[in-house]
Amino acid sequence: MTDLSSYQESDEGTDRQGRPADKISLAPMPPRRKDPQVPVVKPQTITESGKEERLQKVLAAAGVASRRACEKLIVSGRVKVNGKVVRELGTKVDPDQVMLHVDGQLVMIDDSRVTIALNKPTGVESSLRGDPHDLTQFLTDYRERLFHVGRLDVDTSGLLLLTNDGELANRLTHPSWEVPKTYLATVKGKFTGKTAQELRSGIMLEDGFAQADRVSIKGTHGGLTLVEIELHLGRNRIVRRMLEEVGSPVMELSRIAHGTVKLGTLPLGATRRLSKPELSVLMQSVGL
Repeated sequence: MTDLSSYQESDEGTDRQGRPADKISLAPMPPRRKDPQVPVVKPQTITESGKEERLQKVLAAAGVASRRACEKLIVSGRVKVNGKVVRELGTKVDPDQVMLHVDGQLVMIDDSRVTIALNKPTGVESSLRGDPHDLTQFLTDYRERLFHVGRLDVDTSGLLLLTNDGELANRLTHPSWEVPKTYLATVKGKFTGKTAQELRSGIMLEDGFAQADRVSIKGTHGGLTLVEIELHLGRNRIVRRMLEEVGSPVMELSRIAHGTVKLGTLPLGATRRLSKPELSVLMQSVGL
């Protein structure tokens, strides 16, 4: 509709009957109603580094969603910048100096932080000295200086995390965070529900009390039992020693999960870089 309020009044024209009119008075246009769904934009800059970008652009670049979808997330109050809810679409942030959360989940925007998962074969030492039989052989595709998060015994296979994030590594291995680790053990001898309960209740080892968080029997075959055991203890060869103490010596042992990260179908000897959402969940689990 044409906005007639911008036109000047004229003394030339006709009335409805086509008769000349000395003056046609135009009624003032009513004020335009505001769309209640359109947010009031109050641009602000969270940091002053000279490298600021619009918040929705940073979120989209981090893989949260499309830029348009990120705008909706901001307006609906689902985005926090440095711990505070921000609803203004004009907000600018420095990706290198800001911490973002969407629905309480940390958004990974720093590509310099690298954490990878390795399916370590048996016979490989958990060290990075450059020896033929250590972890170095699996890291030729990574330029970053990585270090392993904890260790796996030479005769234990499975999931081993490596990272260049020192704080993440420290929290994943520190006892105070009680990060669970899950193993599949093939054991010899009779292993029953009573045995599993004994491990859950806790047993005394030479270096102190040890207790499993969860134990389940996955199957039996030819005098062997496949046992899944989860615990947050990080002591040396703890799984093997616990199972041996209850009369079920370990024949094979593999770690299948570390915290929120799962081994999945990763082939033996292969690595994969954790995705941003996956790394975000892992960091959040240890308060980062």
